Amino acid sequence: MTPVQNGTFAMAQVQLDSPHRSNRLLAALDPEDFACLEPHLNLVDLQRGQVIYEAGETIQFTYFPHNAVISLVTVMLDGKSAEMATFGRESLFGLVSAFVSRSSFGRYIVQVSGSASRIELDWMNDAFRTRPSIQQLVLRFTEALLAQTLQSVACNATHSVEARCCRWILSTRDRWGSDELPLTHEFLSEMLGVQRSTVSAITRTLHEAGLISQSRGVITIVDHRGLEETSCECYEIIRRKFSQLLPHSMP
Repeated sequence: MTPVQNGTFAMAQVQLDSPHRSNRLLAALDPEDFACLEPHLNLVDLQRGQVIYEAGETIQFTYFPHNAVISLVTVMLDGKSAEMATFGRESLFGLVSAFVSRSSFGRYIVQVSGSASRIELDWMNDAFRTRPSIQQLVLRFTEALLAQTLQSVACNATHSVEARCCRWILSTRDRWGSDELPLTHEFLSEMLGVQRSTVSAITRTLHEAGLISQSRGVITIVDHRGLEETSCECYEIIRRKFSQLLPHSMP
């Protein structure tokens, strides 16, 4: 192995240990592209309920979640809200919607506490313009995100609240990486755009069927296969699209 090859191998080994690689998009970058971003990445802790951006605010940073889960929600004039997109370790946010206006399309709120890598938007834009592999990765993610959003629109219009609730729990599990999810009925109702009492009735039914168990502020998946069968087909459609465009993005 030549000195250059030795140096490249050593750099790759060091990068594998980088906490930033907990995000699957950053983990997918080759050593040279990751080295372009790494000096500008900072680790941040995100707390449940924290609002990162409000609708209309100027976006200053791009985030790469690790174990945190963030929702993009729209808030209506009467105060009601509904989820438009979800971001976890398979994704990034604060870039795609900021290419032109730099204005947040909706409210980005943390639904599950955790960590993330953060980079200033200007640095991320520079990398996007000058590094073809980074640009290609972002474009693949953008297509997957668009497919997820459009599928969710169809899902919300045609499938039952119970099926959508199961899809949401399963999707959060994929992003969180554990069957024990720190979710409240109130938060679920906000994400699904329904009454809290509706969510309570659904989770009670799922609990009685042996698909989940519940304790205060925590929902635990007991029967993953059974929950998938109760969910609508949208869960698997979205998973397949991410796997097609971004291999290894989903567990």
